[in-house]
Amino acid sequence: MTTRERILEIATEQFSRFGVRTVTMEDIARQIGVSKKTIYQEFADKKDLVKEVFSRILELDRKKLAFILEEEDGVIEHLVKTSRMMRERLSSMNPMVIMEVQKYFPEAWKMFEEFKETVIMNDLVRMIERGKELGYFRPEIDSAILAKVRVNQITNAFDPMNFANPDYNLVEEQVVLMDHFLHGIFTEKGRQAYQSQNQRFENIN
Repeated sequence: MTTRERILEIATEQFSRFGVRTVTMEDIARQIGVSKKTIYQEFADKKDLVKEVFSRILELDRKKLAFILEEEDGVIEHLVKTSRMMRERLSSMNPMVIMEVQKYFPEAWKMFEEFKETVIMNDLVRMIERGKELGYFRPEIDSAILAKVRVNQITNAFDPMNFANPDYNLVEEQVVLMDHFLHGIFTEKGRQAYQSQNQRFENIN
């Protein structure tokens, strides 16, 4: 592992746990066991580091999503795995990170917005279209509109106003919204297949 890769790994872990503004370049250097100068040889400043960390996270998620629909009948597996992936990602991330990146690191947040509009939207449309072909989703639904509805659900969850409420639980809300969304588009065949695949996945894990 190169020095740059090690810095990104530690920065990702520290930002996720403690928030972006709290963690300093000195903190990251100390965790790695290098000088702060070494970090500045790899990254121009903290904004550059945050942008690269965000880019790394999004690329990992893109790769995870890319292979799921490769199988002929991968729609239900896609739903189960992406739901788990979302839950794991949000559970491991301090909600402060989302607020701080939106407010103080707009270039990094712009990358998420672009990821949402391209990768997530395209993935959802493909998944819904494939599910309609296989009889899992209602044939009359508009795939593009429903994909946009789902993306808006995700985006609205990141509204900074939500985090002002001490009872707000980002993970729980996203799980409920995902479940509501799916059961609104499932056929009976899709509903049964999803419940079966979900149960199978839980038994394996």
